[in-house]
Amino acid sequence: MNTDLISLFDSDEAKLRSILSEALSGADDGELYIEHAQAESLTFDNGRLKGGSFNTDQGFGLRAVAGEAVGYAHAGELSAAALSRASDAVRAVTAGYSGSYAAAPQRTNKKYYGDENPIGEPSFEEKAKLLAEIDAYLRNKGDHVRQVTASIAASWQVVDILRADGHRVQDIRPMTRVNISVVVGDGDRQESGSFGTGGRIGFGEFVKNGNWQTGADEALRQAMVNLTAIEAPAGTMDVVLGNGWPGVMLHEAVGHGLEGDFNRKKTSAFAGLLGEMVAAPGVPLSMTERSRAVAARSPSTTRERRPPITC
Repeated sequence: MNTDLISLFDSDEAKLRSILSEALSGADDGELYIEHAQAESLTFDNGRLKGGSFNTDQGFGLRAVAGEAVGYAHAGELSAAALSRASDAVRAVTAGYSGSYAAAPQRTNKKYYGDENPIGEPSFEEKAKLLAEIDAYLRNKGDHVRQVTASIAASWQVVDILRADGHRVQDIRPMTRVNISVVVGDGDRQESGSFGTGGRIGFGEFVKNGNWQTGADEALRQAMVNLTAIEAPAGTMDVVLGNGWPGVMLHEAVGHGLEGDFNRKKTSAFAGLLGEMVAAPGVPLSMTERSRAVAARSPSTTRERRPPITC
């Protein structure tokens, strides 16, 4: 695949720059954004390759910024004619406007990932074989394994950005994702576990070094922990809260319930408890909750009360 997206147009770069310069004349900012993207996904479920997809998308977007107004047009056709039509559309925001074109943003020149296209390597056959191996590996772990689902997804995106001042940048973005989920059971009880990994890298490390076994084992471990877990106790119990985030929990559990609208609509747990004690003596309310408690009172009961312990 040619990564020079401007060369995919039916006109040379000079012609495109001329159209772009005219489109952004008088604008404060704007650019031509060109993209080519490929995506592939495979899903192995219930002992067979159950789903697969592949698609390719490409096109451009043209943006012009004039003060608070933004003009934008896009097309899937990479041609000078399509770009000229987009130019006519975005020029509507610059009509009668004379701005100063912004300087190109600074960049770090750091390269965080490679240009490898993960869709082509490994091959389709190798990916399908890998998914089958994951399925077989987990099912051989014992009769308690009842269901295995494994999927591989990859994308490869090429972006070209051309500005009216001649500044041009390009980025090539690979992306991979591997997901494994397993369902285990004992009698009528079933539980599941999952593992996922990926990033802007190829499948190489995951496939060649057998790292998928580590992921499969983790998914199975989670499922087995869930299968042997006991239910959390429920009911009324003492809870000790410290400083910090527990205060946020109290705010959400109590503070919003003291809001006037919820009490007026009788959707709050505190509705109808005006003047009643709703907390132990000595439990203070924050200023926010105190103001909400005051707002929850009817106009005839706005006499001085002690909001720390009453609603």
